[in-house]
Amino acid sequence: MGFEAAPQEAGKDANPLGSDCWESHDPARSTMSDGHCLLNALRAASLYLDQRVSQVNALNVFPVPDGDTGTNMSLTMHAAVSEVGDKAYASVSELARVVAHGALMGARGNSGVILSQVLRGFARALDGKGTLSAADLAKGMEEGAATAYKGVMKPVEGTILTVARESAAVASRVASTGAGIEQVLASAVAEAQASLARTPSLLPVLAEAGVVDAGGQGFTIILEGILRYMQGESLTEAPVAMAETRHARAPEGEFGYDTQFVIQGVALDVANIRERIAAMGDSVLVVGDARAVKVHVHTENPGKVIEYGLTQGQLASVIVENMQLQYESFKQTTSSQPPQTPLAVPSAGPAAVNGIATVAVVSGNGLSRVFESLGVSAIVPGGQTMNPSTHDLLSAINSVPSDRVILLPNNSNVVLTAQQARELSPKKVVVVPSRTIPQGIAALLAFNYQAGLEANVELMAEASSQVQTAEITRAVRSVQVNGLAIAQGQVIGLLNGELVTAGAETSIVIAELLERMGARECEIVTVYYGEGVTPEEASRTAEEIRQSYPGQDVEVLDGGQAYYCYIISAE
Repeated sequence: MGFEAAPQEAGKDANPLGSDCWESHDPARSTMSDGHCLLNALRAASLYLDQRVSQVNALNVFPVPDGDTGTNMSLTMHAAVSEVGDKAYASVSELARVVAHGALMGARGNSGVILSQVLRGFARALDGKGTLSAADLAKGMEEGAATAYKGVMKPVEGTILTVARESAAVASRVASTGAGIEQVLASAVAEAQASLARTPSLLPVLAEAGVVDAGGQGFTIILEGILRYMQGESLTEAPVAMAETRHARAPEGEFGYDTQFVIQGVALDVANIRERIAAMGDSVLVVGDARAVKVHVHTENPGKVIEYGLTQGQLASVIVENMQLQYESFKQTTSSQPPQTPLAVPSAGPAAVNGIATVAVVSGNGLSRVFESLGVSAIVPGGQTMNPSTHDLLSAINSVPSDRVILLPNNSNVVLTAQQARELSPKKVVVVPSRTIPQGIAALLAFNYQAGLEANVELMAEASSQVQTAEITRAVRSVQVNGLAIAQGQVIGLLNGELVTAGAETSIVIAELLERMGARECEIVTVYYGEGVTPEEASRTAEEIRQSYPGQDVEVLDGGQAYYCYIISAE
């Protein structure tokens, strides 16, 4: 996804900085006069970044079709400046606080969250300032970089963090000589460009792929945009696409009974039990070993399921919930709510049982149905290509009928945003840092309706860590990375987020991934097929896997995900 600003007419500036923005007629010694001038500069930077979103997205180390660093930073900047609305702020302090809050709530992806922290630190440094001097600018940049570093648990050099820190250090050094604000910013831009060029020397994977850091590039473009605006440049605003929050809704009609129990016995046949239970309902989960097997199924006849379980051994932790009654009760209790504030339908989800709600980020209609069948309380559409904002996640958290919430980001680029939403919510929110969709599914399956929040977080985190995820797509460009020489259009395979194999045929790549996953030691292999893959093609793929791994249970589901023809989990 990219955003292109309308071309500027030659010789015309839509928003020239103008002499009224300077307290001195000498730009080299000037001070930015008020919040209006700072806002114009930030708007120009946002529009300048808009024009280069595709350029930043293309810097993704892996040649996957869903690079989104530029998109995330652009949307974060739009949220920051849009927060101001039509209100005028005389002081740069007031304006910076509003912009920082907008960035905080609109932050998307890791790069967007880091950018929001930079703006947060910048605003803190300007506290009480009516105008912006060169020294204030330098101090704000330094505080912004320091705040961003604190916001990342394990800072990595050779990223946007490095570029922000090194450009701020130069700004501070130049400001100490008595230079004006434009000179300080010009020096910071020059250092940001140099620091960006050095990122491959700090991160070998960048050097191998022949790219600079995407987040660092986005940050440099923002600084360049502000400087160009100070020098009289301007851009025309471009439209922005925003994500929406959608809540999980149970299908109309009869809901049946959510039935769960643990079979305790000797020499239990897990595969046979799974086959028998699958014939009695849907949303089936049967996992365990020869001594204990956990059963989960949605069925119209729970008595039949329990009776069968008793033939296999002793039953423990038996739970039978009437999903239809829960649904009707929920509709009655929420019917008075205004339509603009939809609440999640629990559908036998955790919030209906022990006061804990679950919120998950999910991409693809088929995958959303999987999460709904497992009782997730609310779904935030997003993931690859469109990471949800802090505000999106907060809206979902606030809408579920529980003060205790477990949040599943299900994407490595959403984890930081989820943690930011957790800190801002008045509710007790815990993030289980699932980095893939299969990890999120495993976490939900591990949820224990009789356990408390802390125990469930531990169970879900452990379950998600036991799942391996393979993703298959096509390379969008030729690149040398991770020791692989990849040609544009070639099928590539990622294992747990790392690009590990490439080939001419999808089947070859899948075979390599399954071997690396140690599929023979796993019990279940689940194949989620995406957009553009027909059910027949998916069935053939699943059958090939069964032939290669006859001892494993292979399931195939319509995921509907974009860009990735297959997502495969092994557990």
